[in-house]
Amino acid sequence: MTPESSNRPVALITGASAGLGLALAHGLADRGWALVIDARGADALKDAADALADRTDVVPLAGDVTDPEHRADLVDAVVELGRLDLLVNNASYLGPSPLQHLGVADLDELRRVYEVDVVAPIGLTQALLPELVGSSGVLLNISSDAAVEAYEGWGGYGSAKAALDHATAVLAAEHPSLSIYALDPGDLRTAMHQAAFPDEDISDRPEPAAVVPAFLQLLDSRPKSGRYRAAEFAPAVTS
Repeated sequence: MTPESSNRPVALITGASAGLGLALAHGLADRGWALVIDARGADALKDAADALADRTDVVPLAGDVTDPEHRADLVDAVVELGRLDLLVNNASYLGPSPLQHLGVADLDELRRVYEVDVVAPIGLTQALLPELVGSSGVLLNISSDAAVEAYEGWGGYGSAKAALDHATAVLAAEHPSLSIYALDPGDLRTAMHQAAFPDEDISDRPEPAAVVPAFLQLLDSRPKSGRYRAAEFAPAVTS
């Protein structure tokens, strides 16, 4: 990080090599934010970082958010940058495709869903609370309508997101100096959404970039901590 950029706000975004995470990274880079980005695939993450590097400082760290050592590396990168204004827990695991009914779901897969979608975000949040408190920052956990609606086949992912929603609410009660949100982006044209509907054409769903203005509006307005839908801040623009 250069001296000229030392006062830039800093965001850490997990799952940022594609989809919503990458779209959010671009939206923040356009505003001059410095970024720490994470994903499991090193090649895709490098491509993402290369596409961002002409606009901002970006630190790509490939790894699995369920790995405590990888989370420690992410924390070290934030400390090196000197601040953290926004943590986006976006990395998620859907489970097997096609989706399994809860009554016959593989329990090892369910454990993996919960490790990625609940335990890892809580663990990363715990590790970065001092930095977030120091900047009066924002914690943003990506939710889903499956957290509040009972959809056939979505029992694992939906219940995990419901658990993350409640953890978000508890963290907000415990840390009133922070702005802490669970945000449902709505259905998007992503690889994860396609995996949920492997035999369907999902081209009618908006691209992830379409909801970035809603996320930025949330950051600008900083409403009361809680659970929100992206559509409450700006309508998705289909493309």
